[in-house]
Amino acid sequence: MFTTLWPHLNERQRRLLLAAEARHLGRGGVTRVAQAAGVSRQTVHQALRELDAPPGPPGRVRRAGGGRKKTAAKDPEVVADLEALVDPQTRGDPMSPLRWTCKSTRQLAQALADAGHQVSHRLVAKLLHQQGYSLQAAVKTREGAQHPDRDAQFRYLNDQVQSFLRAGWPVISVDTKKKELVGLFKNDGQEWQPKGQPDEVNVHDFPDPTLGKAIPYGIYDVARNRGWVNVGQDHDTAAFAVESVRRWWANDGQTAYPGAQRVLMCADSGGSNGYRRRLWKRELARWAAESGLSVTVCHLPPGTSKWNKIEHRLFAHITMNWRERALTSYEVVVSLISATTTRSGLQVQAALDSGTYPLGVEVSDDEFAAIPIRPHEFHGEWNYTIDPAPSTLEIV
Repeated sequence: MFTTLWPHLNERQRRLLLAAEARHLGRGGVTRVAQAAGVSRQTVHQALRELDAPPGPPGRVRRAGGGRKKTAAKDPEVVADLEALVDPQTRGDPMSPLRWTCKSTRQLAQALADAGHQVSHRLVAKLLHQQGYSLQAAVKTREGAQHPDRDAQFRYLNDQVQSFLRAGWPVISVDTKKKELVGLFKNDGQEWQPKGQPDEVNVHDFPDPTLGKAIPYGIYDVARNRGWVNVGQDHDTAAFAVESVRRWWANDGQTAYPGAQRVLMCADSGGSNGYRRRLWKRELARWAAESGLSVTVCHLPPGTSKWNKIEHRLFAHITMNWRERALTSYEVVVSLISATTTRSGLQVQAALDSGTYPLGVEVSDDEFAAIPIRPHEFHGEWNYTIDPAPSTLEIV
């Protein structure tokens, strides 16, 4: 009977069954029930006392305070000793509700055992969670000192974007994507392959001197959800950045915006298109003269490049598209970029740029003074317009 009913009963029901059966058998019933159920006579006597006691709250299996005591209750020093072990290794704000430690639970359990505590690594993990610790990865959130006009610049940039879009003029977000090694190198990610047949790549990531690195410079058309990527082979310079914009306009932009008189460029504050680079502005002036466009540039505030639309609307999808794929040649790089699409309708074009862009090109004071640049009233170093020739066009 016991073996049949046991799996269907909780602890309290089992005890009451033992007590009822022992009382029904009368003299010698405790011993016979204990032997049949495989429990001690003391357990049956405790069950009889529970049977005679008033019923407890509905759903309670044990009496208040019953059951095995928790380790922290039996060994109150264990929590303090655990805190002492992890606190010197704690990263981040100790007042934060979530903290993390670089020591494993097995290492911590061994250290506590050496100190005389009887704990398992699972108990250590449980105690850590109770103390507000969790497994976490580092998060890129620190941007350094924030410029006092950071938010104001974002608002100004947004106003410029809305103004250009209402007028039907192109708004593009520009930046250089992370340089990529070309050759048989491991790329992060996974893709479906026949079982046991992964792609084989080089053990070390030393650049191939004959292939070098691919330098993808992207132009993202905000209104049309279109991307253009110029894949360079030489150096990421301001001349290369403007040449990428020039190629976008010649191959896509001027067809999409045949009557455009102006273009707005949203760019980071640093890198090849940084607001301090004279070469960037000189090359933009040359392109403005060639295209007949008035070029307005609004830079994102320093330290906020991750908010550039091109990062999450174009570059992130390119990275997803070539995950795990070895970029064995420049042709493969161009092909994979061009094959990037999203459910929201993103389309991307890419081309290889075999041009040379030497480093260290200087722009003299006279050359810089000749640039037809008009700083805007609000942070003219971040916001400016370069006309195809000196003019008095109003800033939108």
